[in-house]
Amino acid sequence: MKIGIIGAGNIGGNLTRRLSALGHDVSVANSRGPATLGELAEETGATPVTVEGAARGAEVVVVTIPLKAIPSLPAGVLDGAADGVAVIDTNNYYPQQRDGRIAEIEDQGLTESRWTERHLGHPVIKAFNGTYAQDILERPRAAGDPDRMALPVAGDDEAAKAKVRALIDELGFDTVDAGGIDDSWRQQPDTPVYGLRAGAEAVAEALAGASPERPAAFRG
Repeated sequence: MKIGIIGAGNIGGNLTRRLSALGHDVSVANSRGPATLGELAEETGATPVTVEGAARGAEVVVVTIPLKAIPSLPAGVLDGAADGVAVIDTNNYYPQQRDGRIAEIEDQGLTESRWTERHLGHPVIKAFNGTYAQDILERPRAAGDPDRMALPVAGDDEAAKAKVRALIDELGFDTVDAGGIDDSWRQQPDTPVYGLRAGAEAVAEALAGASPERPAAFRG
């Protein structure tokens, strides 16, 4: 598939490495411009592009930048993507640590991914937000391996969710359907599933045990 990745930090960089190694046509962008991505491009064979060009022709777009930077993305950042593009949101809201207070999330009760979705103007699939970046490189396992990790995946677009779950399976991880985007609070920071390295059954149990109350450490 043609995959665009917006953000070349820990998650974005390691997804670039793994997806390129699997044979996908990966384009990667960051806020500093393609010239700063030469080393990653040389290592992986991915194509450095501008943020505006990352989605061009892409069947999957991964948005993996700090949440506070989402409103700064160029208007129409997803223009030119393939029909039926699946947009993966890996982001988390860290009000005290990084992002500052976002009223729509805290006062209106929006999930982090619903807020992101509204700014992008396109449905998103929430995945990888509670995954350690190094695990993307070090913990892939074949299907059926008893040590295979499972990742929660939330989203309203069932076709896009299925595409993302298939891609995660190809990366070497099981998935658990975590419901729609309004249910994605179950995998936000400081929930039982966040950072959990476990199989599908334990991930499903952790999702079920989550509380909708935002922890004090993640309120602005």
